[in-house]
Amino acid sequence: MTRFSDLSEYVAIPAVTSLALSPDGTWLAASVQSLGPEPKKHVSSIWRIAADGAPPVRLTRSAEGESGPRFLADGSLLFVSKRPEPTVKADSDGDGDRPALWLLPAGGGEARRVCAPPGGAGGTAVARTAPAFLLAAAAFPGSEGFEADAGRRKARSEAGVTAILHDGGLLRYWDHDLGPDCVRLLTGQVSDTEAEPIEVRDLTPDPGRSLDEQAFALSPDGTRAVTGWEVPEQAGGTRTTIVVIDVSSGQRRTLLSAPGVDFTDPVVSPDGTMVAAIRSEHDSYQRPGDVTLVVAALSDSNDAENGDGNGDGAEATDLLPGFDRRPLQAEWAPEGAVVYFTADDNGRRPIFAVSVGTGKVRAVTSDDAAYESLCPAKDGGTLYALRSAIDEPPTPVRIDLTDLGAAPVRLPSPAGELPVPGRVEEVSATEQDGVTVRGWLALPDEASAEHPVPLLLWVHGGPVMSWNAWSWRWNPWLMAARGYAVLLPDPALSTGYGHAFIERGHGTWGDRPFTDVMAITDVVAARPDIDPSRTAMMGGSFGGYMANWIAGHTTRFRAVVSHAGLWALDQMFGTTDNPAYWRRMFGHPVTEPERYLANSPHLHADAISTPLLIIHGDRDYRVPISEALRLYADLLGSGKQIKFLYFPDENHWVLKPGDVKVWYETVLAFLGEHVLGEQWQRPELV
Repeated sequence: MTRFSDLSEYVAIPAVTSLALSPDGTWLAASVQSLGPEPKKHVSSIWRIAADGAPPVRLTRSAEGESGPRFLADGSLLFVSKRPEPTVKADSDGDGDRPALWLLPAGGGEARRVCAPPGGAGGTAVARTAPAFLLAAAAFPGSEGFEADAGRRKARSEAGVTAILHDGGLLRYWDHDLGPDCVRLLTGQVSDTEAEPIEVRDLTPDPGRSLDEQAFALSPDGTRAVTGWEVPEQAGGTRTTIVVIDVSSGQRRTLLSAPGVDFTDPVVSPDGTMVAAIRSEHDSYQRPGDVTLVVAALSDSNDAENGDGNGDGAEATDLLPGFDRRPLQAEWAPEGAVVYFTADDNGRRPIFAVSVGTGKVRAVTSDDAAYESLCPAKDGGTLYALRSAIDEPPTPVRIDLTDLGAAPVRLPSPAGELPVPGRVEEVSATEQDGVTVRGWLALPDEASAEHPVPLLLWVHGGPVMSWNAWSWRWNPWLMAARGYAVLLPDPALSTGYGHAFIERGHGTWGDRPFTDVMAITDVVAARPDIDPSRTAMMGGSFGGYMANWIAGHTTRFRAVVSHAGLWALDQMFGTTDNPAYWRRMFGHPVTEPERYLANSPHLHADAISTPLLIIHGDRDYRVPISEALRLYADLLGSGKQIKFLYFPDENHWVLKPGDVKVWYETVLAFLGEHVLGEQWQRPELV
């Protein structure tokens, strides 16, 4: 028995989700998610992880949780929490209703609240050498100051108004409405004593929707803010630029901007002279856009002043010409001559280093792992990160940059060790066009030629992503604990295999991605430790699309599970949260119907005979609930074998602990009935 054998045990496993390194390099602040005081939700707390390997220590504890730790230059720690302020009556200002910004002193002691915007505190950024911070907070258009914004909110509430008036741009994002308030950036400096108030100023009054979902940073001295800034394009589209805002004057100028390109995730060099950012070309009907890492000088001389943020900006230098992988996260080395970054690569996600001067790229890690949350130390010889793999959850590690052949050193984790019930192997197949399709195979301990096990094909979402890291939400070991081998393939459109591999499936989802999945399934099903007569398929998002497509194009599987799956493409691309993104790839369904007709699963409903479990959350705005409703109606009207697990208040992923349990209970019962020949047993709570 393992913690994967009991779903109640599984949802209670702590998970390390992010790291931040203290200025003196002696410890890391880790966000750790665990089951809350009530089992109905997960909450985060902040832990101290010593760089020397001492046991971890919990720093914060509250029913509301804490997240987003950021170190100020003096070693004090900012974080965001809904915890109540003990010196304020809970009913006097809606205290505890919205997240606020808190500070944990460097010398220890009680945390204190430093900023409580009426619209709630969001992400933060800090300066390296000054006590300055940036804070994202939502406010109503025209509101000047917290008091005015609180008044607007109270007036809407008392009038019973929830309406939102849009005049362009996106309406929703993943699982939440955009508006009626808009994200602004606030700037402030933390005083040395608790008696001195924190002065907070609005850097971006009335920015509209320009700061929605944007990453931002501060220069080391705190004098300039660098942030993503969304601007409109034709036909309801948008693109993201990088702008620089002078903190003292509020003057804004464009740093990076180009038509049909997004510049995102800016990071400022340690000396404050350069900005690195991810440059992503928009996909077009003809080809997928490429992604690279660029740098630009932060000097004011690079761009004439412009208040609208729409100028051409500075000249950007591509750091990765000819590097056929997509950068995901970037951080500057302390001396500023190197940028570390991660990128999917052949079923892994290594750390790379690129020289700013020469463009030379070298691999920092070479193991079968995926890295994130990069934290370069000031000594220049050490890098901390979270390391995970298909068979290991995210674990804090120390990497010796002076000896890249050495294995990363695992630091004691607040989550502890988590043995998995089986083993993982790498598998591959050769497609008809000669391309190698690879993946991972999670096998239960008992799998052998003498005891062949059933096979579960699990297709990832995205579709532009890869199976290369641990996943709490889509976890193959829950299935392995119940005797299934789980195939995790990377078909066409997957990242980590070069631009041409993505291009193989661009706009033709039902072609190469489908044949790639079938080819690698054939290879795995032929293994002596696999029972080819007992196979099933499941997937979420794009994997749900592939589940719907597979159900209409083959009868080889005994059961198919479709979570958040696309069904009628012409319908979905008009109701999703960002229709312009999809139409760039597939065209308009009226004037360019070819790709819709060639790739939409709903056109093959009559061919479906495999039992199908449909799962969807009503708050999924990326793949709207209308897809599942129509899929259910189309198949129900044809007398197909279907079940529909519906979550009224879940989103694209299904995240609440109780709902996660019900999700897996239902999936396992459905697979047990059709793959293992067990009697259907309805989960108790649904």
